[in-house]
Amino acid sequence: DAYATATKAALVARGLRVETDFSPDKLGAKIRRAQLEKIPYMLVVGEKDAAAGVVSPRARSGEQLPAMSAENFANHVIEQNRNGEAH
Repeated sequence: DAYATATKAALVARGLRVETDFSPDKLGAKIRRAQLEKIPYMLVVGEKDAAAGVVSPRARSGEQLPAMSAENFANHVIEQNRNGEAH
């Protein structure tokens, strides 16, 4: 939870809107809920991600992006928004 909270803070500092879900629901249920809510990107942050200092982004379309740093993810989203390519 600490890594997810720190990641959220870093993304908010870059101007992105971010919500966290620390509910006890299974990962699949959380992903389905985010897709129904039309959340453009979901970041899965598990123990391995925290150890590696990365996030695992998933687009609303179901596309799994490669693991990347929170900074690189923020740059990706900002660039897509700038080009009008937001999911």
